[in-house]
Amino acid sequence: MILSGKEILKHLDKEIVIDPFDETKMNPNSYNLSLHNELLVYDAPVLDMKTPNPATLIQIPPEGLTLAPGRLYLGRTKEFTKTEGFVPMLEGRSSIGRLGMCIHATAGFGDVGFAGFWTLEIFVVQPLVIYPDVEVCQIYYHTIDGEYDPYCSGKYQNNKGIQPSLLYKDFEKNQK
Repeated sequence: MILSGKEILKHLDKEIVIDPFDETKMNPNSYNLSLHNELLVYDAPVLDMKTPNPATLIQIPPEGLTLAPGRLYLGRTKEFTKTEGFVPMLEGRSSIGRLGMCIHATAGFGDVGFAGFWTLEIFVVQPLVIYPDVEVCQIYYHTIDGEYDPYCSGKYQNNKGIQPSLLYKDFEKNQK
């Protein structure tokens, strides 16, 4: 089951944290999250799963930044979220999708217990000018049935900003 907007509000500042929170961003069964003013772009044309991949941080100026097709941009939400007892999910807003902007390649599924900023895997199908603080995605919550162990991975939990892939740590862990 997906929580309604009214149900999200009942759990706000308890099992669900959204900071900063603005009630005008509440929808019937989701909450709109905004794009922070920074993006991370990988430096190399070929990425390697087994190693850290160098990346450059770029600012999205108030007058906008044009994104190019064929390039992955990592962004993050302006809002920090924390969820206990529910499974958080992230999807792009339809208005954003209708401009050919995708906010996640595969990582729209969150884990119960996740706390942090959401890293967005942004790509566009045609050149698109984006702006900081625009509401690009929506978070919604599923109930969870049965006992569970909350997410506690050190890779992405309680992050402070945009997170590049840390998959290489899985390879390091498996070699020990």
